[in-house]
Amino acid sequence: MGKLVRLTEERRRRSDPVCFTRAEINQLLALYSRRVGRGEWRDYAIRLSPGMAAFTVFKSAMERPLYTIAKFRPGSLGPGGDFLVSQGAQRLMQAQRIEEVVTRLDHRLKLVQG
Repeated sequence: MGKLVRLTEERRRRSDPVCFTRAEINQLLALYSRRVGRGEWRDYAIRLSPGMAAFTVFKSAMERPLYTIAKFRPGSLGPGGDFLVSQGAQRLMQAQRIEEVVTRLDHRLKLVQG
């Protein structure tokens, strides 16, 4: 049997923007500031688009993005989670919570750096 969906509720749900919470932004900026302190990152951008919010970091403003941490609508990426980290077109990781992303990305960068 089908599921009853009220169109007004569905339209409202789809029009609600996806944004980082204050706690998520604080964690992303803490990671960013650690990397700036080491001279690894120099710039960032935040982009909001329908269904997604993205935090992108750069080595310099003139270069391609190093990493993009994107937050999607709950359930839109499937069971792996609502956060996705990519490097260009390559998907690096997917997680349920921003804490997992920050921890794994910070650990990954430490391993790469030596």
